[in-house]
Amino acid sequence: MTLDNLTLVSTDKVLENVRIVDRWVDVRKGVQYALAGMHRPQAEIAFMDRITELDRSIRDDVEEAHQTTDKLARVRALRRATRNLVLRETYNADLRVIRPSGQGTAAAYRVSELTHELEQFLATNLVLAVVVSGDQAEPAQRALTEGLLKEGLQVTSRPWEGDRSMGSDSSGPYPELLVRGVVRVWSIDVHDPQFKFARWCSDFEVVDVTSRRVVGALSKGGKEGHLSDREATARVVRVMQQVLSADVAKAIAAHVYGELELPAQASQPAGCPRDGLVTTPASAPH
Repeated sequence: MTLDNLTLVSTDKVLENVRIVDRWVDVRKGVQYALAGMHRPQAEIAFMDRITELDRSIRDDVEEAHQTTDKLARVRALRRATRNLVLRETYNADLRVIRPSGQGTAAAYRVSELTHELEQFLATNLVLAVVVSGDQAEPAQRALTEGLLKEGLQVTSRPWEGDRSMGSDSSGPYPELLVRGVVRVWSIDVHDPQFKFARWCSDFEVVDVTSRRVVGALSKGGKEGHLSDREATARVVRVMQQVLSADVAKAIAAHVYGELELPAQASQPAGCPRDGLVTTPASAPH
């Protein structure tokens, strides 16, 4: 919930109860003026209706979060409740402006309390593991992990069931979700005498570790150019890291929080070329 979204929602609600009571023109300056007026009782009723609706939604989401045994459902319910509570505070601030007394109406919950509950649950009950293979796997995995942490998700270094890497750290909680992916980076010939180009692609799947079911999948890729093959490759790796830590991490987090539904695919998405076919450019956005 960004500040722009909150401002837009709040402003739209206020404008429903505004009318133009007078207008005039400064002929010498060529400027037009308008005087707007608001009917306070009507505006107060509109704000209270919206606050009451949000209170009902928040209460239902908190009750669902405390009653469900599905971990992902609990996270999504707490996230919805927190977002609606932030929005409610915005309406309540506007209500204090509308009321001559300057008083709002108290909420049954506090944003800090729900946020803390969500963070604690994520830290102990819905941990992610990240496994990336292919070209530039280490910087790609590091970038994606950092992005997921910035989105408020917990990432463990503890190996998941089926991880055969000997160097994995065995500390930390066991993961509930596995983010696995493959990345490819290769040079391409576009017959440009001045520039060299490199392409990258990535395919990722979000897997429920317990059921081993794929619950989300996405692909990203792109192309970058420079004066030499080495510089083009270095640039494409930097861009890849930026996309993984921002776009891919945000999409996965939004899926976990229930704000975006990633398509679930049982097989690997077709964004990257298969082994042995890396000389053929993949079909990827750029």
